Amino acid sequence: MRRIRLILALAVVVALAGAAPVGALSSKASPSSDAPAAGATVDTGSAIVQLAGDPLSTYVRTKPAPGKKIDFNSNTVRAYRAQLNKVRNDFRAWLRANAPAARVTGEFDISLNAVAVRLNGTSLDLIRRAPQVVRAEYQGLYYPTADDPDLGIIQAIDAWTAAGGSPANAGEGIKVAIVDTGIDNTHPCFSDSGYPAQAQLGDHQFTNNKVIVARVFNNKTPSRGYTAEAIQEHGTHVAGTVACNYNTPATVNGVTIPYGISGVAPRALLGNYNVFPGEVQSARSEDILNALEAAYADGMDVANMSLGGGASGIQDLLTMAVDDLDQANMVVAVAAGNSGPGHFTVESPGSAARALTAGASTVPHFVGAPLNIDGDSNTYGIAAGEFETVPSDLTKLLEVVTVTSGSNPPVTSLSTACSALAPGSLTDTTALISRGGCTFSTKIRNAQNAGAAAVIVVNNVAGDPVSMGQDGTPNQPTVPAYMAGLGDRTALMAADGQSATIGATMTYFTTSNVDIMAGFSSQGPTDVDFRVKPDVVAPGVNVLSSIPQSFCEAGVDCFAFFQGTSMATPHLAGSAAVVKWASQLAGQNWSAAQIRSAIVNTADQGVLKDYKQGTTIVTDPNIIGAGRENLLSAVGAKVALDPVSVSFGAVPSGSGQTRTFTLTLSDLTGSGGTYGVSIGSLTGTGVTYSVSSAPVTLDPGASATVTITMSAAKGAESGGHSATLRVMSGSSEVAHAVVYTLIK
Repeated sequence: MRRIRLILALAVVVALAGAAPVGALSSKASPSSDAPAAGATVDTGSAIVQLAGDPLSTYVRTKPAPGKKIDFNSNTVRAYRAQLNKVRNDFRAWLRANAPAARVTGEFDISLNAVAVRLNGTSLDLIRRAPQVVRAEYQGLYYPTADDPDLGIIQAIDAWTAAGGSPANAGEGIKVAIVDTGIDNTHPCFSDSGYPAQAQLGDHQFTNNKVIVARVFNNKTPSRGYTAEAIQEHGTHVAGTVACNYNTPATVNGVTIPYGISGVAPRALLGNYNVFPGEVQSARSEDILNALEAAYADGMDVANMSLGGGASGIQDLLTMAVDDLDQANMVVAVAAGNSGPGHFTVESPGSAARALTAGASTVPHFVGAPLNIDGDSNTYGIAAGEFETVPSDLTKLLEVVTVTSGSNPPVTSLSTACSALAPGSLTDTTALISRGGCTFSTKIRNAQNAGAAAVIVVNNVAGDPVSMGQDGTPNQPTVPAYMAGLGDRTALMAADGQSATIGATMTYFTTSNVDIMAGFSSQGPTDVDFRVKPDVVAPGVNVLSSIPQSFCEAGVDCFAFFQGTSMATPHLAGSAAVVKWASQLAGQNWSAAQIRSAIVNTADQGVLKDYKQGTTIVTDPNIIGAGRENLLSAVGAKVALDPVSVSFGAVPSGSGQTRTFTLTLSDLTGSGGTYGVSIGSLTGTGVTYSVSSAPVTLDPGASATVTITMSAAKGAESGGHSATLRVMSGSSEVAHAVVYTLIK
């Protein structure tokens, strides 16, 4: 198994993050470089061992009915748990006789029938020889990877009303587990004022009637005294996006945000399942499995996992657990990862077939300083971060630092300043350089050493500027430094030698840079079986949300702009909570699979743009999944599809194969209907798709299947071949899904 990275807002590759909060004591909200963070992917000293027998979530006699949960008090469930416990005891006995150094450190029977084992020098091959063992893997290590604009993008506020509720009760009673770095329950986003009394579980120091659970999961908790307290920022930011109380006032860097912050499901209840306690930066599979099983047993309806780690092979046991929990009716939203761009970069457990996997796109706002150029009537917004800012308005000549490459003809471009610049070449100027190639600290330091009085780094990806983080090395630069947006590069380069004024008064900027794919957003297809991932895209760049109060001065409520697929995932988790709430208001009780489908298969198509220039519409399903989510469409879904996308896997080039796939359609309206099913235009040549059994008539609450046939000619073009399956009610589309084949 793999180590999973908390897909932190700190950004890697082309990651984008936001301004540090006012009075921040310390912050990791900003990217320090354009290089991915390194980290071990597995813990070779421990293993997850799958034992014979289905877990409760999938065993035929204990698997819950659609829309229901496992009844832990039933005699059948109790008897089967005892049976699974006997298998675990038999395995322990085998260990004592054959591998006495190994120790069982954890047990699971809801999502997996498995145990966690500390190997203590025992080989994994020996463990696999036990008669009770089905599969054994090293434990993965996982890392913390509006007018509210992001709510407006996904039409959340309209969805609350369409569901028959209001902002005051959107998501009421739905429980969402945050498997992360903890939730600061003292933050105004999580005030329980006006909430009815709730049963509170775990450590009551960190719970109230809004955050109703606080548990910690780490094998070193006893010796190190770990608690569920939110020491790091990530989990509190994620939790705020899911369920910050409606219309909570926010201030960033002394700037009052001109609207109240709200979570996607502002009235939902939250569970704090802290798998990254204290300053811990990675979690083992065991910790995450324990958290997921505890969340399910605690009655959580949705789990958010803004984390990820390396993925290789068709499945690992953590992805299997996610799939099983979905079948037991807990929606699990997972980050695709921050390892993009490029195909085959989706991370585990976002690669799970039944995960609700999130890609990331831009939110068009940020807090920054105004930049004015003499003779230019425009005001340019430049984002502040962890570097110094000007204490008063600063006027200097703008010095554009360029580099020339090639000779036929030579090409002049903006320098990344990753190497030392000529001493004195930038004396008493504001230097303009480019993002990319090295850490922000390195390039700003090089400009300072050349005499610059201030530095502006131009972004190298489309969208708004984001805050820059320091790289932690000694002797950080001391000159003021900001980031400008890529769209302003041409105008700023043309202002070379002009007088430029950086304003000291920070401002809230809104722009038109919406629905641009984040370059860092991981892409599919998955390994081996070549399924489409992510499932759907949600806002994940410059997302404004809560962070722990400890990161701000006393008396200042703490908020910050973060970026990452970590920030997109809670939009989906909050959306799942709203969809479940809406289905209950309508007298329905949709299953986890139906909730996922409602979100994925009603997403907006044709709106997401490329990260390089921000203008070209992206159609590759392994970048955008089914599109950018639309919560208003999701709460009004009429038909669910299972699975949410169709993959025929890889077909060897020149083999000329025909394959079939069965897709299940289920009624979400309670009144049934008749639907046409068809497949539209294709990408590539040599592959065709067809659908049988159309039209399809669904009885109230019932389901039916259609067969999709893929035919690949022997001369089919290599690469991905995708099409869109559309479900129509008359002339209106009610659902769509990606159909995909890889010719290789």
